[in-house]
Amino acid sequence: MQAKYIIKAFSEFSIEELYHVLRLRNEVFIVEQNCPYQDLDDKDQRSLHLLYYVDDQLAAYTRLLPQGISYEDISIGRVLTSAAHRGIGLGKKLMEASIAGCYEKFGPSPIRISAQLYLLKFYQSLGFEKIGEPYDEDGIPHIEMVKQN
Repeated sequence: MQAKYIIKAFSEFSIEELYHVLRLRNEVFIVEQNCPYQDLDDKDQRSLHLLYYVDDQLAAYTRLLPQGISYEDISIGRVLTSAAHRGIGLGKKLMEASIAGCYEKFGPSPIRISAQLYLLKFYQSLGFEKIGEPYDEDGIPHIEMVKQN
């Protein structure tokens, strides 16, 4: 298995790369999770995008957001792994790369996420701590979490 990731600004995407990212986000968040919501939220243009490839196929993705876009803190969003690439530990590698990417691109700062509640222990294993109480986001239980640097 050949794995690698790249971080790109929105303006650096080729049309084909953008299509692959949007298709994968649609497959996971809208179709698989049966959750109709507005994925295109005008944050992509101001974010960085981490594309994780396995054997030259887009297998996982996150969106890295600077301070002031989603939260006062920097944040990681749109975290996903394609169905074909689950169960091989890619989620942990994806998040480790995303955390490192945030620190590299935005500097050492707390990172805030809106995590699906069922992934609480996974994110805690990466150093995130829950903030507040669970809440509903698009019909899915979530919890806000922060990782101090």
